[in-house]
Amino acid sequence: MTVTKNASPIPILVYHQIAVAPEKGSPSGSAFRSLYVAPSAFARQMLLLKILGYQGLSMTALEPYLRGERHGKVVGITFDDGYLNNLTDALPVLQRHGFSSTCYAVSSQAGQTNSWDLKTGIAQTALMDAGQMRQWVAAGQEIGSHTRSHVHLTALDDAASSAEIALGRSDLETMLQTSVTQFCYPYGEYKNTHLEMARQHGFSASTTTARSRCHAGADMLALPRVSIVRSTTLAHFLLKLLTSYEDGR
Repeated sequence: MTVTKNASPIPILVYHQIAVAPEKGSPSGSAFRSLYVAPSAFARQMLLLKILGYQGLSMTALEPYLRGERHGKVVGITFDDGYLNNLTDALPVLQRHGFSSTCYAVSSQAGQTNSWDLKTGIAQTALMDAGQMRQWVAAGQEIGSHTRSHVHLTALDDAASSAEIALGRSDLETMLQTSVTQFCYPYGEYKNTHLEMARQHGFSASTTTARSRCHAGADMLALPRVSIVRSTTLAHFLLKLLTSYEDGR
């Protein structure tokens, strides 16, 4: 097991959609409105990071800091699911500040919608297709894997879980013609066997939905993150970033 060795806590931020949330009770569905962060709010948060002297980094760029090989004011920036609005509304802001980030894509859903959310009533939203993911990478960002089908890994047997993890990576590598070394567990669900599968299938780091800044001693294949949601004010954002507020919640 490879563990983190950073001297001070490093926040890894997690976003989903960078878009205005549907109106509460609207026909388009209002379930999980918290997973939307308005473009204006995202822009303010990234500007605040820049003003405070932080560098926003993709997971691959963040790894030397997590391993204790480099030191500085850094924060990981991640997006789950691969929404097209990450490209259209988050990318210009990231580029403005010279930040990189990692977007975890569901390979079999490229160019489609978040169909795994249909049963929960979450509005269907466009996901990046292969060409759009290549634009994302060409713009200095990173694509990671979120499995092939956005499955509940803990509900599958080992063979099916391993296939989802392996094929999610190989599908994306074929689409992008570049190496994919970052992974994120769908729904934050995993068992110890899944950590080992991620390691065997060539991922150097994996993120979870466990809420905390990343401290020394964390497994590189089970990294916690700091959730940024629709209701996160700038004051709340600062608490999550600079204090122990989020640690172990």
